[in-house]
Amino acid sequence: MVNDAAPASPPADQPRNTLRPDSPCAGYCSTSHGDEICKGCGRTFDEVINWIIYDDAEKAAVWARLEAAGLVKR
Repeated sequence: MVNDAAPASPPADQPRNTLRPDSPCAGYCSTSHGDEICKGCGRTFDEVINWIIYDDAEKAAVWARLEAAGLVKR
């Protein structure tokens, strides 16, 4: 049986593209020069070095903090 129904659209108040890059890294990490907070992405040194082992909830918490502070550059 063929389903001819149109795909459901997201609600009007929901952005169409809610995908984020895997990392907030902006490509110029100042933590490698001794800064505790990266001037490129706004993450702490610990967040930068532990990013690859963070689970989805930990990453989402960092993204939420960066977005609330207006620090997302990607």
